[in-house]
Amino acid sequence: MAFDAEHPYVYSALERLTADQVAADSTRVGPKALFEDLRWQPPAGVRGLNNSFTTLYARTLIEDHPQWASAFELRRRRTP
Repeated sequence: MAFDAEHPYVYSALERLTADQVAADSTRVGPKALFEDLRWQPPAGVRGLNNSFTTLYARTLIEDHPQWASAFELRRRRTP
């Protein structure tokens, strides 16, 4: 994803937010809620976060951290 390549710190911020929620014993982590947190405190240089990216980031977080898979509830993708 081009946006991620240009703004790798967004993924890092989402990763940190997820780790914080999991460490606080949250049983569910909402990708949209993570994005809303970032909108209130955006990483430097980020203007506007596209909601279309939320599921892509959530799937990447699960791929990189399989132990978090049960915390995310994802729907089946309609497009590849």
